[in-house]
Parts: sequence; C-alpha cells; structure tokens
Amino acid sequence: MVYIASWQEYQEAAECLYAKSPNKTRYCVKWRSSEGKLVLKITDDTTCIKFKTYSSIFLNRFESLNLSLMQKMQNRRPDPTPSPATSKLPQHDGDAAKPRATSPIPPQPAGPASGGVKKKKPKKKK
Repeated sequence: MVYIASWQEYQEAAECLYAKSPNKTRYCVKWRSSEGKLVLKITDDTTCIKFKTYSSIFLNRFESLNLSLMQKMQNRRPDPTPSPATSKLPQHDGDAAKPRATSPIPPQPAGPASGGVKKKKPKKKK
C-alpha cells in the first residue's frame, strides 16, 4: 500500500489501474469526521494505491474523480453539446408532442409518515 502525495499522480494512477482491470478493481472512500481525514483507496488485489488528506480543498477534485470513475464503470461518455446543424430541426409547440419522463418509483401520498393521527399527551396531575 502506497500513499501518493500528489493528487494529479493519484488520479492518473487510479484511472490507469481501473482501465487495466475494470472487473477486479475496487474503490474505497473513508471519511473520519473526528479527525477531518479523507482516505481514498483503489486496488485490484495486486496493486493498492492510497491518497490521504486533511484539507477540504480536495473535495472538488475528489468529486471529479468520482464522476470520471463512475462514467467509466457505467461505460458512458460525457454527453456532447448539440451542434448548430441539429438545432435547426423543426420544433413542435405544445406539451402533447413531448415525451414525458416517468419515475420508476410510484408517488407517495402526502401526510404523516406513520399514517395516523398524532396522540395528544395526557394532562399532568397536580
């Protein structure tokens, strides 16, 4: 297990390790709030790379690394921006022509989470 001091080196090594063996690679994140310590670990059972920091400056970099690794794990590429040639297609007015996205989770009825009426507390005896 090797702690890498430079973030850039860690990010490159982590992405390279995942590209080398995507089916065996594991990625672990540990946060200790009492110490304010963040430890990132990526391993493929033969190579283990770790990065440790106490600084909150690395949170944006950490988020971008997570996004990059998740896109690789899902085998997705970032969506390209639409070119001007494709934006000249005729557009329909009105909501009826547009497909609606549906959620796989059914909507929950509003109200108390317990599903009942809250009991009143009994009066205190004197």
